[in-house]
Amino acid sequence: MIARMIAKKTTKMKECKFHGVRNGRPELGFTLIELVATVTILTILALMAIPLATLSIKRERERELRRDLWEMRDAIDRYKDAADKQLFQTKLDSQGYPPDLDTLVKGVDVGGKKVRFLRKIPIDPMTKSAEWGMRSMQDDPDSDSWGGQSVFDVFTKSQGEALDGTKYKDW
Repeated sequence: MIARMIAKKTTKMKECKFHGVRNGRPELGFTLIELVATVTILTILALMAIPLATLSIKRERERELRRDLWEMRDAIDRYKDAADKQLFQTKLDSQGYPPDLDTLVKGVDVGGKKVRFLRKIPIDPMTKSAEWGMRSMQDDPDSDSWGGQSVFDVFTKSQGEALDGTKYKDW
């Protein structure tokens, strides 16, 4: 009885059109066509994901650049406010702006206390350096060079273009 059932199964396996049969056992696994199709689909999906990843990385760098510029400009403004309140001495030609970015980090002496306006100079996410472009009140607004009098504004030295089409150095 058991031998008859095994013989029937073996006959049915031999008749199967979709799976190969070897030594009375069905062959399991994928065909070459199935593997090629799977690899092709995965490759297409991976190639579609790369531009999206690149775009999100660029968007994150732009967000970081905006945050760093805002942080430094806020520190410059707080320094200017303190100088206008005459909490410490400034140079006459500086108009109350800091002489450089290091002054914001090192701080100034206000009534025997050291007041710092910035923890550290941030790293520019576009150029990967701590060097920023600076402008003083005496500089031309479109100038890329710093006159050295005081720091009125900061900008990135990157020549790249943002996702919205503007130049990073114009932010």
